[in-house]
Amino acid sequence: MDIREIQNLIKFVSKAEVSEVKYKTKDFEITIKTPLAGNEVSYMPQPAVYQSAPQMAAPVAAPAASSAPAAEKAEASADDSKFVTIKSPMIGTFYRKPAPDKDAFVSVGDEISVGKVVCVIEAMKLFNQIEAEVSGKIVKILVDDATPVEYDQPLFLVDPS
Repeated sequence: MDIREIQNLIKFVSKAEVSEVKYKTKDFEITIKTPLAGNEVSYMPQPAVYQSAPQMAAPVAAPAASSAPAAEKAEASADDSKFVTIKSPMIGTFYRKPAPDKDAFVSVGDEISVGKVVCVIEAMKLFNQIEAEVSGKIVKILVDDATPVEYDQPLFLVDPS
């Protein structure tokens, strides 16, 4: 290998943005290290910093108006406490149907039993069937079809009675 080939190899390695390259033949060996070799590359996302605008003093009438929706929310959460929640066991995309041209696994009002498939969650091109852990009646579907879901996100409310 002549000096021109070595220079071309160095240029190639610097453009490829790699930290180290080893080139070896039966009678020649070279190792090229770039400045990236000393730096540890971190792929962790940095936390976002959000600043909120200063809050203005709210008019006196606003708290009275907002107490009514708060009371409705409290009643709804108290009403939901008697239901069992089926949660997502993984991160992925939630689907109510096994295929676009098929019927939904379950709908509001359907009776389910333990082990019945209630939805599919696609994660990394794998479609995972999610089975019910409880018997009862589907009261509410909390996620829209073909939307992303997080781990432990509520999917269905079931009335076990």
